[in-house]
Amino acid sequence: MAEPTTHTLETDGATLRYDVRPGTGTDPRPLLLIGSPMDATGFTTLASHFADRTVVTYDPRGVGRSETAEGAPVEILPEEHADDLARLIEALDAGPADVFASSGGAVNSLALVARRSELVHTLVAHEPPAAGIVPDGAEALAACEAVRAAYLEDGLGAGMARFIALVSHEGPIPADWADLPVPPPEAFGLPAGDDGRRDDPLLGRNMRGCTSYVPDTEALKAAAATTRIVVAAGEESREQLAARAGAALADRLGSPLAVFPSHHGGFLGGEFGQQGAPEEFAKALRAVLEG
Repeated sequence: MAEPTTHTLETDGATLRYDVRPGTGTDPRPLLLIGSPMDATGFTTLASHFADRTVVTYDPRGVGRSETAEGAPVEILPEEHADDLARLIEALDAGPADVFASSGGAVNSLALVARRSELVHTLVAHEPPAAGIVPDGAEALAACEAVRAAYLEDGLGAGMARFIALVSHEGPIPADWADLPVPPPEAFGLPAGDDGRRDDPLLGRNMRGCTSYVPDTEALKAAAATTRIVVAAGEESREQLAARAGAALADRLGSPLAVFPSHHGGFLGGEFGQQGAPEEFAKALRAVLEG
């Protein structure tokens, strides 16, 4: 696969950096691989399986190489990310894009399609953690608030330990989830101390806006005139919150849930120390994009 070239894009309140990998095939439509708050490095393995496509990855605002303007609010909303994505696709000047978006990136891409569907040909929204739309939405949102409370009170290690416990929980979230014990930060290789910072890209900047976002199902249904939307979940994570939210969204849209190999990070090939099944995942994604 060709080496990526890095570009800079000024948007409202942020400077974005994105990478373009030219493809060897004839399909002119770019394929965007999007996460949040994960940066472009998380898609290195998956991109390598699409050498025939022009693949675009980027660092969302406030993450990695992309900066927010001085004085910008700490918390970032999906609508802001959606505006960034719209400007990015317009900057590519290559017509509507195919988009694979995972986790928070899926939430942001759903916000994009609800507002600017003409920019997206096919959206594969993989496990969007829209906690409020699961049947136990009130309990799920309360659990997300408990994660944030742990972070604000005791720092990154405590917050991430509770976050990991939440995202790996199988089945409905109990009403007393915040009172349940969780392993100490050290059990996950996290720092036990508090460095005093509260601007972590996940817990401090994106989690609350992402998990509380309610997809505009009417706008998404109307977008079907221009955009094909496929909601997906991992076969190993189907009872976890993000996958259950994906299933709930597919049900609201009246469409089947696409089941992909592996888990929430099934496309990872060792990035961030996590291993999925990237080859099988890429085959499943290609089949959906070509379907």
